[in-house]
Amino acid sequence: MLTRRSAMLASLAATSASHAQTSPAWPSRPLRMIIPWPPGQATDLIGRILAQVLTERLGQSVVPENRGGAGGMIGTDAAAKSAPDGLTLLAASAGPVTVNPLVQRTPYDVERDLAPVALAGLSPYLLVTHPDFPARNIGEFLSVVRASPGTYTFATSGTGATAHLIAEYFNARSGLQAVHVPFQGSAPGLTALLAGQVHYTLETAAATMPHVRAGRLRAYGVSLANGSALAPGVTPLAVGADIPGFNLGAWIGLMVPAATQPAIIQRLSTLMMEVMATQEMKERFAAVGVEVDAKPAAAFATYLAEQRQIFSEAVRRANIRPE
Repeated sequence: MLTRRSAMLASLAATSASHAQTSPAWPSRPLRMIIPWPPGQATDLIGRILAQVLTERLGQSVVPENRGGAGGMIGTDAAAKSAPDGLTLLAASAGPVTVNPLVQRTPYDVERDLAPVALAGLSPYLLVTHPDFPARNIGEFLSVVRASPGTYTFATSGTGATAHLIAEYFNARSGLQAVHVPFQGSAPGLTALLAGQVHYTLETAAATMPHVRAGRLRAYGVSLANGSALAPGVTPLAVGADIPGFNLGAWIGLMVPAATQPAIIQRLSTLMMEVMATQEMKERFAAVGVEVDAKPAAAFATYLAEQRQIFSEAVRRANIRPE
């Protein structure tokens, strides 16, 4: 069901041509792209790619501005509280927009303070184990873990992190009862898995595929329903684990302060759809472990509502209490 904010944005698809005209003065000055993560993180890399291509399309500089901290909340809050003049963009991502508001108090209200512009891409997750795990495929994996409830362990990058909620949702939909072992980040969790200290994890293709190719990890499935070019030959979990509709990833997109003119949102959304359709963007995204999945403003709003519902269920099943 669409939220009030989602329903309002959905009406963009039916706006008249006259309503969609922006002021000829916009953008009259350089824009800033707030990136709520430190340099080198996936959202930072994608945000910088988007800033570059939008600079070329808008005829004004779009300047990346890293505002990291608090799991992306500091920069997201700064964007949410910026003037809605169309000159502040947010490189938005699943953590601070979808997940954090469900597991802790945030200084912003996503539906009230931010407006979706376009979904850009998804970072798919792989279900992986150590090669010594006694299962050759996803069917055998499920049988082994189901046979011993509470015996097997799964690593995540931390309680309440996107990876944790994806894993909890997968476990619940697959009928698995396993012990959660949280780490401070994905790297320590993968290190423990490689050492045989935990049994499995769902982690990004960018982090896991190098180990899969080298034979250090075994991949059983990918979290995107149609598979992923970033994990060639890996079966979608929706198919292999018989979970219809299972289609989750760490999304990255573009948002602006909520009161930004609808015509500006529409123009930015249209530009995003144009650039995301190019082969160049597919290649540039793939190079940093993100798969292009472009959706315009209205469809992005619907997607966010769906994601909130899915992750709310994961939070409930994991019994995570908002802080």
